[in-house]
Amino acid sequence: MTLQALATATGLSSSMLSLLERGKAGPSIGTLVVIASALDTQMVELLGGVDRGDDQPVSRLAQQPIYATAEGVQRRILKNDAMNGVEIAINEYNPGTASAPRPVAHQGFEFGIVLEGGLEITLNDRTYALAEGDLVSYRSTDPHRIANPGRRRARALWVNLKQR
Repeated sequence: MTLQALATATGLSSSMLSLLERGKAGPSIGTLVVIASALDTQMVELLGGVDRGDDQPVSRLAQQPIYATAEGVQRRILKNDAMNGVEIAINEYNPGTASAPRPVAHQGFEFGIVLEGGLEITLNDRTYALAEGDLVSYRSTDPHRIANPGRRRARALWVNLKQR
């Protein structure tokens, strides 16, 4: 796939993709998910993660890869099962951070439950405030952005389903 074709598929500029490719810019979690979707893979596979599939029933904390963005969002992959099209993660948002600078869209379906703190989910130009215990679910093809406008860290359990 050419850089221009990837730019068209993701809605990102080819210059931004070039910066990412050369390691001159750090992508947001949202940007990585959009690129992975356009490449018909999952984010963890772009970052060299191992797909354990169904062969490992237990995912040990010490073996779960953690990815952090320059913006202060951290994503710990609990399970990436490409064979079944599911990725489960714990996302941590420092105060004032977000999944992406602007709403993004990609293939799949998402479920998120706030474990600590609060999050704002912008979905199709509407913003929803979520508190501890609240759940959100939506088609990933709907433009979305997750942000922590609060003063303390927020944690959420996220399940991403890949549509087949």
